[in-house]
Amino acid sequence: MDVLTVSPVRTRAQRTAFVECEYALRREDRCWTPPLRRDQYRLLDRAHNAFLSFGEIELYLAHRGREVVGRIAAVYDPRFNHHHGARDGFFGLFACVDDQDAARMLFRAAGAWLAERSMTSLVGPVNFSMNYECGTLIDRFDEPAALLMPWNPPSDPKLIENCGFTAVQDLHAWEWECTPGPPALLDRAAAAAAARRGDITIRSVDLSRYEAEMDRVRELYHHAWQDNWGFVPMTDHEFRQLALRLRPVLRPELSLIAEVDGEPVAFSLTLPNLAPALRMAGGRLHRWGVPLGLARMLRESRKVRQGRLMAVGVVEEHRQSGVVPLLLARTADAAHRLGYEALEISWVLGNNKPAFRTLRSLGCRRTKTYRIYRCDLLDLLDPGDPGTGLADRPCDTT
Repeated sequence: MDVLTVSPVRTRAQRTAFVECEYALRREDRCWTPPLRRDQYRLLDRAHNAFLSFGEIELYLAHRGREVVGRIAAVYDPRFNHHHGARDGFFGLFACVDDQDAARMLFRAAGAWLAERSMTSLVGPVNFSMNYECGTLIDRFDEPAALLMPWNPPSDPKLIENCGFTAVQDLHAWEWECTPGPPALLDRAAAAAAARRGDITIRSVDLSRYEAEMDRVRELYHHAWQDNWGFVPMTDHEFRQLALRLRPVLRPELSLIAEVDGEPVAFSLTLPNLAPALRMAGGRLHRWGVPLGLARMLRESRKVRQGRLMAVGVVEEHRQSGVVPLLLARTADAAHRLGYEALEISWVLGNNKPAFRTLRSLGCRRTKTYRIYRCDLLDLLDPGDPGTGLADRPCDTT
């Protein structure tokens, strides 16, 4: 058998191999949505990824002989550790053949790099914080993921768990069928909220003032999510990059802001589920200088009949005002008018019981589960090995 090695990415050719690894390993999986290669290269480029202006990553490739059999990114996020008073390192961009030895060597390489930075645990998959794609799919592998949600083969959870990782948080996806008019329960709740708080208004995002509108959404997001598990505030640069990325697919009818006396207090954001269109592009907009992927993607996008409700946020002092039913009723009505058959609500934290009750009352059904894992570096690494960095050193969380 060929020798198994794991090495850090240093050259342009190795970076190309890192990006191409996922395409090579998953190209036969019909449920996997190939991301655009352009976006994957930008994710690793400091000039295009605002996270890399403060965070650090180290990329690793696993080879068996000359064949690439896996990859991983070790992620050091000082802002997360400062916000939570933690020593958590992260792993992301994980892809590996069903080879336990290769997976173990990748995790140990990532863990050793993070231990040198005084981290004591490895958490993931997270690309590169909870504000980006995260989680390992642990069920419903026979269904494609929604837009900006991950998909992985059934072997991934086993590879991770067999390396000593245990579940630390689950993220759930729910399905909400679109019917004419909002559900009666939601309609009554929205009417009651409007009668009780007649000063609540719901409006669409004004695309002619997009930058200013996104600044309002960013403030709402930070206030609404600040107590959530794993939350870390996004920098202005990070949020602006995300807003620019979403702008081409954003529908104003499904991008809503709630105001009380003219002051924003809540928002909801639903996107067309363009994952089927991205699958048609096959990871490239242009091929041989011809925009074949772009043409296929645009053609398929006209057939989209599903959306993804990716965020609903309310500032704490208005959570009992009834603003959520108003936002959901408006979203349900707009989605039906746009011809959508269903919305995926993702993701919802596994410990958010109030949200579960609300979703069940609306007739939603839980569909997919994504898992975040954690492992102590002392359990993953051998403290006696030189260079593991497991000495008891103060943690730099500045």
